[in-house]
Amino acid sequence: MPTLTAADTIRILIATDSHVGYAERDPIRKHDSWQSFDEVMQLAKSQDVDMVLLAGDLFHDNKPSRQAMYQVMRSLRMNCLGDKPCELEWLSDASDIFDKSFDHVNYEDPDINVAIPVFSIHGNHDDPTGEDSLCSLDLLQVSGLLNYFGRTPQNDKLDIKPVLLQKGQTKLALYGMSNVRDERLFRTFRDGHVKFFKPGVQHKDWFNLMAVHQNHHAHSETGYLPENFLPEFLDLIIWGHEHECLIDPRQNPETMFHVMQPGSSVATSLVPGESVPKHVAIVSVTGRDFKVEKHRIKTVRPFVTRELVLAIDERFRGLAKVKDNRHKLTSKLVEVVNELIEEAKAEWLTIQDEDDQPIKVPLPLIRLKVEYTAPDGGQFDFENPQRFSNRFVGKVANVNDVIQFHRKKTGISKKDNAKKDMPEESILASMAIDNVKVERLVREFLTAQSLKILPQAPFGDAVTQFVDKDDKHAMEMFVNESLSSQVKELLTMHKDDDDLESAMDNFRARQEALFEAGVLKRQKRRGKLKPRPQIWDSDMDGEWEDQPGAWEFTDAEDESAAPATKRGRAALGGSDDETSIFSAPTTRKAPAKKAPAKPRAPPKAKAPAKATAKAPARGRAKAAQPSDDEDDDLVMMDAPPPKSQPRRAAATRGQQTQLNFSQSQAKTVPRKELSDDEISDDDDAFEPMPSSSRRR
Repeated sequence: MPTLTAADTIRILIATDSHVGYAERDPIRKHDSWQSFDEVMQLAKSQDVDMVLLAGDLFHDNKPSRQAMYQVMRSLRMNCLGDKPCELEWLSDASDIFDKSFDHVNYEDPDINVAIPVFSIHGNHDDPTGEDSLCSLDLLQVSGLLNYFGRTPQNDKLDIKPVLLQKGQTKLALYGMSNVRDERLFRTFRDGHVKFFKPGVQHKDWFNLMAVHQNHHAHSETGYLPENFLPEFLDLIIWGHEHECLIDPRQNPETMFHVMQPGSSVATSLVPGESVPKHVAIVSVTGRDFKVEKHRIKTVRPFVTRELVLAIDERFRGLAKVKDNRHKLTSKLVEVVNELIEEAKAEWLTIQDEDDQPIKVPLPLIRLKVEYTAPDGGQFDFENPQRFSNRFVGKVANVNDVIQFHRKKTGISKKDNAKKDMPEESILASMAIDNVKVERLVREFLTAQSLKILPQAPFGDAVTQFVDKDDKHAMEMFVNESLSSQVKELLTMHKDDDDLESAMDNFRARQEALFEAGVLKRQKRRGKLKPRPQIWDSDMDGEWEDQPGAWEFTDAEDESAAPATKRGRAALGGSDDETSIFSAPTTRKAPAKKAPAKPRAPPKAKAPAKATAKAPARGRAKAAQPSDDEDDDLVMMDAPPPKSQPRRAAATRGQQTQLNFSQSQAKTVPRKELSDDEISDDDDAFEPMPSSSRRR
């Protein structure tokens, strides 16, 4: 390979999560986000980079305000347009990369002088919405200021094609995958519905760079993108969405590619990970090698966070046993906050250039977390957090939430409280593990309880159906039937019967006796699935078919117990299992064979006894006809995740418009636990949020 020089080096400024528009209604912090973004764009111009790569969340909202849009467009126009020629050679078919309205990259447009092209994917904050699925990046692209790539029009099938660029002897394949909901993306990768396309010529000469915007760490079982899902041929991954700045490249020991996490350029939550100094990077790619040059963002508002444990801190030792210690405690906490303010100002001044005049230190962000669990015999009497925070008006930027109080978590678990309700250890020990029956375990457990409403024996039978036969609605049906029967029984009571508890005990005892005698049997149920609500999301809320209240049941008893007037599958000799589980497309079940029914005469009017005698024949004849409810007995479910991750598919070749590509498939890795210092882009990773909230 020939010797490469500076003329063959592609210099790329890397930034993620600018969140322009964040806190724009805050009178103190309203300019923070766009000022940081403007500094990054000025850095791109002053460092004379070849291109800028943004890995999502350029805007904080998918419908940014006019102020936010104005500031971004102004910064792009002032720093990225100019007479300097762009030295990148475009080798892709633009119709495969951009919207069909564009057949060229913006720096090849003869009507626009683009000096530094900007390439961006969308994140979860600036994602497309509306009927035409447009986002703010589409507006910037149509204005010629930005190149929006890495679209994900189909969430369940992704074809990821690279942007092919060349400068001198260096060839760059730039991949982009805009944000997809993490649970859905995990399933799409798991099922092998993600294809990566590679250049069809000179495979080993391309530097493969990719930008993604997903959860980097396992916030839930499937709520993240494992690194090993991505193919091994990649060289460098730029990871957006996570706000903690981990700018130094880290190599994945299994796939051998490197991962960079630049983090956000503005603090959107007051957590320790956001207090890490904010950086962007300039990646210089020469051939197949790259190097990283870090740059500190100097306009970021200073932010210091600290955590105190009052019981062990020297400054507060012994204060818990002082009577009426609120005043002393407040005074000492005020001193701590003032120290943090001075620390934040001093750190901010150290990173500023001496030529910047005049220097006005912005009000800092301060977060003090106080664990106030007092030792035995003591107490900490502290002030209201908001009142305490308001003492620093004019000194800090977050005047309402400077301090947070919390107690130490106790070591007592709910399991310890429930031990007293469990059967004796001798009873549990007598049960051989291999021969444990659900009925016996439930019976021994319920013996230690005091049931006032539900009969014990039918309750145990319902649990058995739920566990052994995977009848997901057995408990729901049992509770509904029991309560309905109890209500009917109580409605028949005389007005003089005031002993309600005694009546309920008598009814429950009768139910127990009937069940033991075999008279009261659990009815078979034929279910009809209710329509799924339009707002139901299976990824977040679970499968609709498994939810309580999703099925409407009707009685369908077997031949031995059902009256002659009942009709259903049990009367026709059908299977007891009315519900089947499939992981693949299914077909309608064929009706069971039966003996031909004898001809019957039309039912006579007002003759219920004769009509009852002929009811079985009428039921069988009617069941022979195809029913519209046959499919209602099938519950469609996704197959469970395999125990081992899928192997990478062998690379195949295909012709794609002007270029040949080959595609490879990704694989998975075990879940990684999330540490306290690893954060996402909002407070959602640390504070409990409603399940209906979509954005983090």
